[in-house]
Amino acid sequence: MKSLHDKVVVITGAGSGIGRALALNLAGKGSLLALSDVDEAGLAETVSLVDRAGVTKVRSDRLDVADRDAFSRYALDVVEDFGRVNVVINNAGVALAGDLTDLEYPDMDWIIGINFWGVVHGTKEFLPHVIASGDGHIVNLSSLFGLVSMPGQSMYNASKYAVRGMTEALREEMLIAKHPVGVTAVHPGGIKTAIARNSRVSAKENQAATAEFFDKKLAKMTPERAAEIIVRGIEKNKARVLVGLDAHAIHTAAKLAGSRYQDVVALGAGRILPAKTKVV
Repeated sequence: MKSLHDKVVVITGAGSGIGRALALNLAGKGSLLALSDVDEAGLAETVSLVDRAGVTKVRSDRLDVADRDAFSRYALDVVEDFGRVNVVINNAGVALAGDLTDLEYPDMDWIIGINFWGVVHGTKEFLPHVIASGDGHIVNLSSLFGLVSMPGQSMYNASKYAVRGMTEALREEMLIAKHPVGVTAVHPGGIKTAIARNSRVSAKENQAATAEFFDKKLAKMTPERAAEIIVRGIEKNKARVLVGLDAHAIHTAAKLAGSRYQDVVALGAGRILPAKTKVV
């Protein structure tokens, strides 16, 4: 896909962060946008911003990506509205912090429902239409934590590793079938978004401290810069896009260390991660 001009692009999680930045970037490239989020106020603000940026056409819908039936109806509505879909960016995601022994099943179901099943729904429901477009691309947001593990992030790791595996297999399937569809897995490092502030945590985690740690220590790149890198990856049909120096550095170090990187992470994490709360 050499140009995103006049391409119909679907973006989930467009109410803030990387999703909003992608919408603004693509509006500037002349894309037609179908935007969704569960945050209706944030989504309305994104629509206002892309309108001011001169978007040709934009559609917005409240959508819970974990709701399979709702996603199925949404895909049909978008195709009926635009007549085609070229690009799907499955960006919606949430975070859950806490050791596995401390997590509750409802929270575990919540993060897998959004981070993994939401990506599966967006891919499967739109894929026939993306193939039919004759010039398509599927973009799935994994994470740096879809490449390396991190204590206290077991279910986030699980969801993002699953996205990575599904996306890479899908790319192979598209190549075998010779479908005109590029597939890209995106692995951002620390991006300045509200994901940590909106996260869930176990009863033993200090939510405020966890969010502050992410915002001050880990989130180094702006969503706008992240969007530029992702869009360039689409245009160059990259199989994998790492976003941020931290993503590149940590991924490289883990490859060099092999499985021993887990020992290094465990040693360092105890020194830098926020202290847990005391729960009786």
